[in-house]
Amino acid sequence: MTSPSLRILTKPTKLLSKLLSSPFSTQRQPNSNLPEYDLPTVTWGVVQGRRERLVSRVIISDYLKGIGIVPDELEPLELPSTVDIMRERVEFLQKLGLTVDDINEYPLMLGCSVRKNLIPVLGYLEKIGIQRSRLGEFVRNYPQVLSTSVVVELAPVVKFLRGLDVEKQDIGYVLMKYPELLGFKLEGTMSTSVAYLVSIGVRPRDIGPMVTQYPYLLGMRVGTTIKPLVDYLLSLGLPKMILTRMLEKRAYVLGYDLEETVKPNVECLLSFGVRAESLPSVIAQYPQILGLPLKAKLSSQQYFFSFKIKIDPDGFAEVVEKMPQIVSLHQHVIMKPVEFLLGRGIPAEDVSRMVVRCPQLVASRVELMKNSYYFFKSEMGRPVKDLVEFPEYFTYSLESRIKPRYQKLQSRGIRPPSLNWLLNCSDQRFEQRLQAERLEPDQPGPSFCMGGKLELPGNEMVSDAQVESDVEDEVLYRRTVAL
Repeated sequence: MTSPSLRILTKPTKLLSKLLSSPFSTQRQPNSNLPEYDLPTVTWGVVQGRRERLVSRVIISDYLKGIGIVPDELEPLELPSTVDIMRERVEFLQKLGLTVDDINEYPLMLGCSVRKNLIPVLGYLEKIGIQRSRLGEFVRNYPQVLSTSVVVELAPVVKFLRGLDVEKQDIGYVLMKYPELLGFKLEGTMSTSVAYLVSIGVRPRDIGPMVTQYPYLLGMRVGTTIKPLVDYLLSLGLPKMILTRMLEKRAYVLGYDLEETVKPNVECLLSFGVRAESLPSVIAQYPQILGLPLKAKLSSQQYFFSFKIKIDPDGFAEVVEKMPQIVSLHQHVIMKPVEFLLGRGIPAEDVSRMVVRCPQLVASRVELMKNSYYFFKSEMGRPVKDLVEFPEYFTYSLESRIKPRYQKLQSRGIRPPSLNWLLNCSDQRFEQRLQAERLEPDQPGPSFCMGGKLELPGNEMVSDAQVESDVEDEVLYRRTVAL
């Protein structure tokens, strides 16, 4: 009689027969002395697992296609075991503010676990200052962040920025402007850029504010971008100390393309009559001029000055040298002070001379000019030709400079020989003139160069409205502070 154990080995069960009929079953060679079938092994379990995963991928792929997501790029990724987990990831990203189109732009984000990747990364970003309401925008701009490690990749970059003296409250702002910083290697481009800027004279304490203003400088290569621009500006005669101070306050200049923008704009200035020796002054006063669509602006303004204010091209070039912001000032703003002067009975040719001598006139506020003019006529009683000879009068503060000085002279019975003598000197020098036994003749005062306010633009190309505001504020500042 055959033993029960032998019967198990000689008579295959229905389950084993089914396995043997499967293409995934393993069989011995015909010449083997063993039976024609094998018992299930570990290999069978692996194969069965592969089959289940394959089925799961098909189901997940169908789900993604059904909601409009193209899953082709997910082939090399290990996807979740069930469609429910994938649905959870999609819904999480959608609650964050991402659309199906955003996911299709970078479908690899679907390979990130909600609990192991998404929640830790987003929580850290919120902790360092990125508002929760803007996390979706951040991920849309830099989706690769979802697959990074907080400890290994994100935290070291934040520590590096803090080491550059970027204020803690500014970290989120910097990363929102340039999220790709989180993918940079600390010992690579970032460190090199900082080291070069310090080597040319940028003060280390100013690196942090520069990065806050224009974080893109940390991604620029020294050899191909920063150094060629610096060398070119130095070759124009701009002193290194002035250049470094300019970069400290206007770091966005580093973003101007040397070959496509900077060099053509310098050639454009020369073609419009600006002297080569004046280029350093023009650039130092208004660095944005290097990045503007300059040819169109200069052409428009030169025609306007010729047609409306009767200033020839040579005079216009002189205006640009003294106040390069003029290229971006709105024409209706320019005309208001001009019309005011014409309305006071000053001949048009004299108004033209006044503008060429002191271009800051065209950025002055008319209401302040009215007050200064009224005092000039009613209290000082001087002839209008004095204004033609010294139009800078309108750039000084009536309350803090003109009135106090004139009243001091009045109390001593002294009539100033000219407006230049009265105003174009420091307070200390004015007191010395009062103490002198006789009035000294006029001496040339300091040149009136306009630097403009130091703004932090959100865009490298500064708008006309911003320039208009800057120029007006600078003139007001010149009215209230001694030259």
